[in-house]
Amino acid sequence: MVARLLNESEISKYKGIFVSLNLPNSLAFFRILLAPLMFFMLVNAPGIFTQIHISWINYFAALIFVIASVTDFFDGYIARSWDQKTKLGAILDPLADKMLILAAFLGLMMLGRASAWAVYLILIREFFITGFRVVMASDGVEVAASMAGKVKTVSQMFAVGFLLMSWPGGELLLWIAVALTLYSGFEYIFAYVKAMKKS
Repeated sequence: MVARLLNESEISKYKGIFVSLNLPNSLAFFRILLAPLMFFMLVNAPGIFTQIHISWINYFAALIFVIASVTDFFDGYIARSWDQKTKLGAILDPLADKMLILAAFLGLMMLGRASAWAVYLILIREFFITGFRVVMASDGVEVAASMAGKVKTVSQMFAVGFLLMSWPGGELLLWIAVALTLYSGFEYIFAYVKAMKKS
């Protein structure tokens, strides 16, 4: 009897996981898998596939980034439109965004195609705010994604796209992304302080 209950409990637990892996969450998970692939194409592929011209490798890395960025739009749209928001999705979506952006910026920095200072500022902000959100959650403070945060993500994607393709204006877009990234980070801090004053 106990074994049967345990089995049913295990089945219920795994069913919950599979239910959470709906289409939006699957797209977010797919985006997570694309991040290291893009990093590999940027940093390691040129030394391995020496017979392929570097420009084609850059195009392929850019294509991976575009596909991943498109899934970012669709997983959010589908989750809202089809009422498929889940706790797993709330974790996977921002994690996928950060992994994709950070893999791209780190790869570009290692190749000397993105300012190290700009990349470090973005890295510090992303890791700091990720940890800060854990502190906020432990204090019972929940801050919804702001417009500045959404614009920040879009600006980072444009900066990465331009830098990947070596288009003019890529460095300018990178610093615009840095400014928006820092601004949106301060927004989280101010929102937390405001919420704590009210409580």
